[in-house]
Amino acid sequence: MTETTRLNRRSFLKKTALASGGAAAATTLAAPAVLAQAPLVIKMQTSWPASDIWDEFAKDYATRVSEMSGGRMTIDVLPAGAVVGAFQVLDAVNDGVLDAAHSVPVYWYGKNKAASLFGTGPVFGGSATTMLAWFWAGGGEQLYDELTQEIMGLDVKGYLGFPMFAQPFGWFKGEVNTVADLQGFKYRTVGLAADLMQKLGMSVAQLPGGEIVPAMERGVIDAFEFNNPTSDSRFGAQDVAKNYYLSSYHQASESFEFLFNKTFLEDLEPDFQAILKYGVEAASTANTAKAMNQYSADLRKLQEESGVTVHRTSKEILDAQIAAWDALIPELEADPFMKKTLDSQREWVERVTFYELMNAPDYALAYEHYFPGRLKL
Repeated sequence: MTETTRLNRRSFLKKTALASGGAAAATTLAAPAVLAQAPLVIKMQTSWPASDIWDEFAKDYATRVSEMSGGRMTIDVLPAGAVVGAFQVLDAVNDGVLDAAHSVPVYWYGKNKAASLFGTGPVFGGSATTMLAWFWAGGGEQLYDELTQEIMGLDVKGYLGFPMFAQPFGWFKGEVNTVADLQGFKYRTVGLAADLMQKLGMSVAQLPGGEIVPAMERGVIDAFEFNNPTSDSRFGAQDVAKNYYLSSYHQASESFEFLFNKTFLEDLEPDFQAILKYGVEAASTANTAKAMNQYSADLRKLQEESGVTVHRTSKEILDAQIAAWDALIPELEADPFMKKTLDSQREWVERVTFYELMNAPDYALAYEHYFPGRLKL
């Protein structure tokens, strides 16, 4: 989209709003009928196929924006590939081809590795909820803006929402209990998790979710992770592997990215800007409730109907992941911006997670009391 096109779109929005106000005044005096102004339609593409529950999550956001604006603003949610590929939404939003996108920062890791720090970076002990709080209250948003707008020079504004549950280590054809068991695997993941898994002895392919099962069937990969029991089962993970390993440090603090063209966003009226921003918070809560319900139900379905064996990742592998992060961190900190971001995250986690862990009772103890033996997978 050219700058002239952008200006014309902005001028159109302003003139429409002014004309609507003038027309309303005129018709109040001259005629009893008032024509309703057409809603502003925001074109948003996701990085997910239409069949993924994450497409539903994006539509949950669109529903809230429409209702909070009284129907004056609607979001046309398009699936991955409708306009651009899953990994190309950042460019499309920056260029004005899309007004908005629903994705994750790690999907533009190839443009700047620092993107991965906003969800797929070293895990110092904070959960996704901890790190989403870092974005909103601990300086993360300002660092994200510095990276996208100042360092990369992009015309974008993004907000993070929905703290994802720690992502499973993934799907394997056989059992993997030791680091030695992992050697030589061709494994799918994304972002800095790829660097991490390579240090554990695997080769890595970075693929969008919709390409994973076909790659597994062709032998391009022989193990993989995506995100959660619902998304994984919907694209058929259980048809190509039967060992599902939960718990991992490779992507334990990720959230969705709600990405907007900055020029487009700033040209909207303040109430529209506020609805789009705080709608992220509303959708974050709604997405969490839906995920808790659906992910747990689909995990049980995988076990009971698809013959999947669910494991917890072994302590040996988890210890090796932490050691691999320890080896990666000095490499990342050679970049001044990445060091600044990691320092900010460490300071936040040290203080906030101390409170979280010290304050939290042993939920597993109570669960085992009321549901004895259930945790022994």
